[in-house]
Amino acid sequence: MGGVVKRAYKYRFYPSVEQAGQLNRTFGCVRKVYNRALEARTRAWVVDRQRTTYVQSSGWLTEWKRTQELAFLNEVSSVPLQQTLRHLQAGFAAFWDKRARYPRFKSKRKSRASAEYTRSAFRWRDGQLTLAKMNGPLNIVWSRPLPEGAQPSTVTVSRDAAGRWFVSILVEDPTVKPLPSVDAEVGVDAGITSLLTLSRPIPGISDEEGKVANPRYGQADRRKLAKAQRDLARKQKDSNNRAKTRLTVARIHARIADRRRDHLHKLTTRLVRENQTVVIEDLSVRNMLRNRRLARVISDAAWSQFRAMLEYKAAWYGREGIPVDRWLPSSKTCSVCGRINTTLTLNVRTWTCPGCGAGHDRDINAAKNILAAGLAER
Repeated sequence: MGGVVKRAYKYRFYPSVEQAGQLNRTFGCVRKVYNRALEARTRAWVVDRQRTTYVQSSGWLTEWKRTQELAFLNEVSSVPLQQTLRHLQAGFAAFWDKRARYPRFKSKRKSRASAEYTRSAFRWRDGQLTLAKMNGPLNIVWSRPLPEGAQPSTVTVSRDAAGRWFVSILVEDPTVKPLPSVDAEVGVDAGITSLLTLSRPIPGISDEEGKVANPRYGQADRRKLAKAQRDLARKQKDSNNRAKTRLTVARIHARIADRRRDHLHKLTTRLVRENQTVVIEDLSVRNMLRNRRLARVISDAAWSQFRAMLEYKAAWYGREGIPVDRWLPSSKTCSVCGRINTTLTLNVRTWTCPGCGAGHDRDINAAKNILAAGLAER
């Protein structure tokens, strides 16, 4: 990738009571506008078979603000409301292109509470960020510095289920540059017992066989999470105690997600830095999650998140990420002679090729075949 890339820097911040109230109102208005526009666009398609556009939905927003019922929309910045209409338009575009499902309504309890501000709706001055409709800057914990001279183009404010506030600042980052070329190449086989198996051992990443241990962060906190969820189930609906216990459950989930994300970031960064080409399997994780026996451990492994991180980092640093066909019989094919062992079952972890007599570890053999297939598709 050449030129300057856009990169989002995420920080935690602590709003004042007034700022939290304003942001909560903004989140509610964003959700209201999104759901109302989705309902209107759906009705237009079902009744009249007409596709509506962002321009039409923007006109609806102007009309809604003039009504007594939705006059409260004028109390928040108009930019996040316009941005949510653009997000809805992007969702419909993905649906018509058959890249995503039909857009769904936002839920107050389940959907992510967020609002996006463009350059006209915030002030960036002397390292302080002030959003529209607010008198003072946000109290941001600057855990890492922004690039020298960075000017934010978009700011996204969010609140997670654990009650934590975050601000994501999008800037042009000139520090992201292609790395010097290396000769190393690696194939990656995703698994459950081992999180990943590499076609060759990499010191500091895998063991001597090329296997990366699965930390299983969800399993580590499963007992604590189960107890908190039982406590939540016993609380009376809409009570203060239920709200407190729900927050406890959300904090455990957040701890698991944070640890998993941190581990995947470190792992993908090392893989991209030390290999010119990384070949992975094109897994259909959504379909695999339908297996009730394996859904929990598959979710805990976060294969989709791993692949997404690997792909964008490869693009950033001038590396090559190659996905191979998910139907490739990588585990059953001998990486030495190419013979396919059709009798191999899932519970067999080591096997001997009946053709050439080579002994194989199932996962390491698969990683080698994935690498070979990816290099052949260049």
